[in-house]
Amino acid sequence: MNRLGGSGVEVSALSFGAAAIANLYTEVGEEQAHEAVEAAWQRGIRYFDTAPHYGLGLSERRLGAALRGRPREEYTLSTKVGRRLEPADGTGDDLAHGFAVPATHRRVWDFSADGIRRTLESSLERLGLDRVDVVYLHDPDEHAEAAFREGYPALEKLRAEGVVGAIGAGMNQSAMLTRFVHDTDVDVVLCAGRYTLLDQSALADLLPAALDRGTSVVIGGAFNSGLLANPEPGARYNYTAAPSELVERALRLKSVADRHGTTLRAVALAFCAAHPAVASVLVGARSAHEVRDCAHQFAARVPAALWQDLRAEGLLPADAPVPGEASR
Repeated sequence: MNRLGGSGVEVSALSFGAAAIANLYTEVGEEQAHEAVEAAWQRGIRYFDTAPHYGLGLSERRLGAALRGRPREEYTLSTKVGRRLEPADGTGDDLAHGFAVPATHRRVWDFSADGIRRTLESSLERLGLDRVDVVYLHDPDEHAEAAFREGYPALEKLRAEGVVGAIGAGMNQSAMLTRFVHDTDVDVVLCAGRYTLLDQSALADLLPAALDRGTSVVIGGAFNSGLLANPEPGARYNYTAAPSELVERALRLKSVADRHGTTLRAVALAFCAAHPAVASVLVGARSAHEVRDCAHQFAARVPAALWQDLRAEGLLPADAPVPGEASR
């Protein structure tokens, strides 16, 4: 278990992202969702992440139900604020936002102090819990002023009151997360898709800043929405169809992994986990099989010579830390 920044909150090195069990892209049955969380527990995963955004609350409801019989002190749970759910007429679906669920609610951007407390209270109700351990400001890209002026102070107050143990921000970019690290006292940031085998942009700003400030980083999107899990034409990259040049690069990465007797999935996870600022690697899985595979790949040994070959072939920057090396 790794501690998040200066907080007392600890997370497992591999963590479970609960967006997929909220019908991300396609439907997932209740039993399948429950079995995915159960498989995560059986494989030693003790950090679970969710958000109201995922399936209009379905992720929180399913995750809470699946963990209900587990001792509360034995796992860490995070959710997010910034998108408040309001009832809608329920006609149509939510596929425009990526989730195959009825449009029973609409999302309202709200980083106000009152909005954050209301959103958190609703999350606790859906989860069936009296507390969460970590709260993130969720994707404040277009709402920076409100997030820094109102949202962050509201989280800081919740932490001071003991309502939550750790606070942070979660985004698909590194620049604003770096600002959070420099300008606030967040314990952790969740960076999705910006530190992977295909995109190391966080290496230039966020990760050095986090090391300097003692802020923890959780890495999401290690497979860049699927391309690094199964590189083939039609695969997703950052939630959309992957461009051909990235498919080709992913296939080159896979070729090196094959040559060294390992898998691209194992290499992708090991790379994310190797940076000393990273406390946990968050994987999204929609079935028990996918969870077990991720856990197996995460535990797999990646030959040291593979990293040298990736650098030699221009597939990995020389300054990116790899397993067995200190940060450069």
